[in-house]
Amino acid sequence: MAAPKKGRGPSGGQGRPGRALALILIAMVALTGGMFLSGHTTPRLGIDLAGGTSITLKAKSQPGKPDAINQTNMDTAVSIIERRVNGLGVSEAEVQTQGRDNIIVNIPKGTNSKQAREQVGTTAQLYFRPVLAVTEGKATPTGTASPSASGSPKPSASPSSKETASGSKATPSASATTQGRAVTGALTKDTSPSPSASGTPKASASPSASADPATAELQKKFAELDCSTKAGRAKAGTDVKPTDTTVACSSEGDAKYVLGPAEVSGTDVDSAKAAIDQQRGMWIVQMDFTDKGSKKFQQITSKLSTQQSPMNQFAIALDGEVVSAPQVNETLSGSAEISGSFTQQSAQDLANVLSYGALPLSFNEDTVTTVTAALGGEQLQAGLIAGAIGLALVVIYLVAYYRGLALIALLSLLVSGILTYTLMSLLGPAIGFALNLPAVCGAIVAIGITADSFIVYFERIRDEIREGRTLRPAVERAWPRARRTILVSDFVSFLAAAVLFIVTVGKVQGFAFTLGLTTLLDVVVVFLFTKPVMTLMARTKFFSSGHSWSGLDPKRLGAKPPLRRSRRVNAPIDPKEA
Repeated sequence: MAAPKKGRGPSGGQGRPGRALALILIAMVALTGGMFLSGHTTPRLGIDLAGGTSITLKAKSQPGKPDAINQTNMDTAVSIIERRVNGLGVSEAEVQTQGRDNIIVNIPKGTNSKQAREQVGTTAQLYFRPVLAVTEGKATPTGTASPSASGSPKPSASPSSKETASGSKATPSASATTQGRAVTGALTKDTSPSPSASGTPKASASPSASADPATAELQKKFAELDCSTKAGRAKAGTDVKPTDTTVACSSEGDAKYVLGPAEVSGTDVDSAKAAIDQQRGMWIVQMDFTDKGSKKFQQITSKLSTQQSPMNQFAIALDGEVVSAPQVNETLSGSAEISGSFTQQSAQDLANVLSYGALPLSFNEDTVTTVTAALGGEQLQAGLIAGAIGLALVVIYLVAYYRGLALIALLSLLVSGILTYTLMSLLGPAIGFALNLPAVCGAIVAIGITADSFIVYFERIRDEIREGRTLRPAVERAWPRARRTILVSDFVSFLAAAVLFIVTVGKVQGFAFTLGLTTLLDVVVVFLFTKPVMTLMARTKFFSSGHSWSGLDPKRLGAKPPLRRSRRVNAPIDPKEA
């Protein structure tokens, strides 16, 4: 008698379900431990749930550039604003275009949200302009055409500058007093500082009688400019071409400037960062220029280094305001340092402006909407209630239709919930993921997708039992077919989520991201938990005997009688017929 052929052993680890269960248990413990060790025990909430500020910026046309408002420039502006805000640590901020000329900036409530809003509103182009004159920020009395000879800027407003390549220090000029003659001479004679043979700026005692109307108008603006008020500062430096001489206020409002044509633009700055000078124990800002910007910066600092104060200063002008006006005492190129009375925050703000300040468009702050945390809490509560109702309906259906199998489904849903929650909590600080209301909706939709996978597997098992097979073979024979269906279904769901994430912006991406994440987790849970648990349950008497409450009762399922082979018996031959 031939020995029976050895059949194939169980495939896919079905003979050792404990390994798969141990793997997913280790993953759950590791994720939960990482969540508690990192201190992020709850997911980050988006602006619609945690509260925050939503700002609408409207692009405005620029002089001489009627076609500047286009999709390319808008996308560039979105990218720069996003980097500028995120440079402050507000990683959950959303920046997106709306329509042809609007940008929506959502800043969640947090430590740096105030500074982020201030820098979002600072949307003009960044320029380095030579300083032609500087005096106190108040307006000159009526009838005076030039600033007072006694006006002087604060030394802290004009930090010294040095070349980082050589490490040589440059000290401020001994006197920072603004001379009325120099101001008038600079405006009348030339729009940029020009050294004389003696190294002092050319100047005349009073404006020339033949001064052109543009110069007279500029002098009038400078005399009437009042930087001590917000309204006054808003009038300075607006709608000015880079090639024009202009007036501007300091960001603090304590000084006003006459600035020459822009020599270097913000696009010429490669990078900037705040750092501590270990020798002097003070905060500084380090700048690196592009190759093109380095040549420009070398040319302007070569001119400025031969001038007397304040004409040896260059102003970093942003949105019509001078954020810094360092003095130059030597030719600089490639990289430079700005030092002065910086705090850590002011140094970081200036570095952030230098790094991300150059926008292709100018914007007006159209609307500002504040979302309170109370409103966000109500929305979250409503979303959680909707999720609880959906989960309760799924549980009722599973218990009523699948009875004992509902226990396996509920355990699988619990495992999926734990994995989803821990991953969302860890992804907040890791990639800046913020849970908003659409993301909550995506998690609710995922309950149905996960439950659908269980139902597919359970129905395949019940089909096998209807064919007359016992439970343990039915569990293993049903798995390959159920596995194919589950993978195809989840692939379609994940593909839809991926496409939605790519083609949409803002909050809809939260829905797509959550849907895609939970779809991947569904595959993990079904393969590493649901199938191994079902294999173990099939070995218990309650399920294997087909108990009426197991959900696998052959009688209730209308099972066919077991197929039995009958041996064929040859009939005896009749002697008569023989």
